[in-house]
Amino acid sequence: MTTYVFAEKDSLFNAVLAELRDIHIQKDAMRFRYNLERLGYMFAYEISKTLSYRQEEVQTPLGISNCKVLDDQIVLATVLRAGLPLHEGMLKIFDKAQNAFIAAFRKYGRNYKFTIQLEYLTSPVIEDKILILSDPMLATGSTIYLTYQELVQQKGTPKYCHIVSPIASREGYEFLCRKLPQKGISIWLGAIDEELTTKSYIVPGLGDAGNLAYGDK
Repeated sequence: MTTYVFAEKDSLFNAVLAELRDIHIQKDAMRFRYNLERLGYMFAYEISKTLSYRQEEVQTPLGISNCKVLDDQIVLATVLRAGLPLHEGMLKIFDKAQNAFIAAFRKYGRNYKFTIQLEYLTSPVIEDKILILSDPMLATGSTIYLTYQELVQQKGTPKYCHIVSPIASREGYEFLCRKLPQKGISIWLGAIDEELTTKSYIVPGLGDAGNLAYGDK
């Protein structure tokens, strides 16, 4: 398993992430969605460097150019509803990708304890394809882990899986490192925040990504 953390190197990614976190800028829902989409572009571009390509002859107006084109089949998967802008950004880069969507929610019990319930999943077959699974916030890691398990159980084992999240808690990241297969998976994070509260909120985090993007529910 390989992990990439964008905040560890200087790039424009960090400036966009700062706007997502900013309590004043994030009040503009359109800007918040756009910034998530921008991060999607950047994640997708970096992931594209790890994929397989083939040579193809392309006819130009003046001759033939030998070009490298993507050889892998991509499936983009995200968790509704908060994941949609991030997903859309990656889809604009991987414009021929197939798509999968998962509805998940926290079912609370006593003392802020909860379980993750997967309510809905729609996906093409992912066997021998590249799966890119995204969620804007990786708190406990349970949603991503259960979603990955369900996708594999229902739709096959991917050739490779990339987990994408702009902000993760240290606890959630370490949970995934323990639970997911050690081979065939990479984790791409914008930043790792150290604190996860008893209510499973990431601190400093950015708040509720779904509400900020689409309004209170």
